[in-house]
Amino acid sequence: MSLRVAVQMDPLESININGDSSLHLMLAAQARGHRLWHYDVCSLALDGGRLSAWAAQVTVQCVAGDHFTRDDYRKIDLVKDIDVVLMRQDPPFDLGYITATHLLERLKGQTLVVNDPAAVRNAPEKVMVLDYARFMPPTLVARRIEDVKEFHTRHPGDLVIKPLHGNGGKAVFRIPADGSNLGALVEMFHSAWVEPFMVQPFLPDVALGDKRIVLVDGVFAGAINRRPGEGEFRSNLAVGGSAEATELTPREVEICAAMGPELKARGLVFVGIDVIGGQWLTEINVTSPTGIVAIDRFNGSDTGGLIWDAIERRFRSIKKK
Repeated sequence: MSLRVAVQMDPLESININGDSSLHLMLAAQARGHRLWHYDVCSLALDGGRLSAWAAQVTVQCVAGDHFTRDDYRKIDLVKDIDVVLMRQDPPFDLGYITATHLLERLKGQTLVVNDPAAVRNAPEKVMVLDYARFMPPTLVARRIEDVKEFHTRHPGDLVIKPLHGNGGKAVFRIPADGSNLGALVEMFHSAWVEPFMVQPFLPDVALGDKRIVLVDGVFAGAINRRPGEGEFRSNLAVGGSAEATELTPREVEICAAMGPELKARGLVFVGIDVIGGQWLTEINVTSPTGIVAIDRFNGSDTGGLIWDAIERRFRSIKKK
């Protein structure tokens, strides 16, 4: 089976070939004989019910400084010309991102979109995770400083405050137990974002690692443990964290089993969840999950292949209808 695959992502020129999950997926698709197109989300256009994009056919390779070749850009019809759309542009999860999911949702039953755009829209990383509060540390979502102070009274010690729709560890701050920088940080969040922010107790177990666990069609596919860099409490690889091989704890197996069927039912094929210290669920990443390059490097696995197995199964099911 040869599929025509359009990848909605940031510029190919800007990616880090040593760790980019989108490139990893493209290489895996190409190895199966699938043809690839690249387009920017800003080029989506809906005209008379037909959704198009300004796209170029590409070939990729894992060669530094020469990782892709590209044909000329042209307008393509995302139904007539394409079988599968990979929605892989990085957040922020803003109105532009949300609008793109509304547009891509119009392809339902004609072109397979991974992850399902309606499910992505309804499952922001730090919102969907609240459905699994039993696995989370105490969590507050609010805007008023009075609510944060009340939460702090009930959970004394250091806190962590982070934007509700952030990514890559950006704008995640640690508040000391005395709350000395709380007012300034709340003011900063008010000026930068209109939505509420998230507050949780600081988890010392982050020193043991923040595990990225990948599920493919709701089934565990692999994991890496990410440790903070020196002088940091954030473990994201994008901000200097380091990766190491790992295995799941019994608690993490329980977490995966609890959410796996729901992820599959929603059409969330490629999902990355984050668990601190082997027990505290903090995020469910569905917009543009990462980590599969490191997982495959440490484990000798083929997570990209597992994802394409799942995509091909879903594509065949569409064509049977």
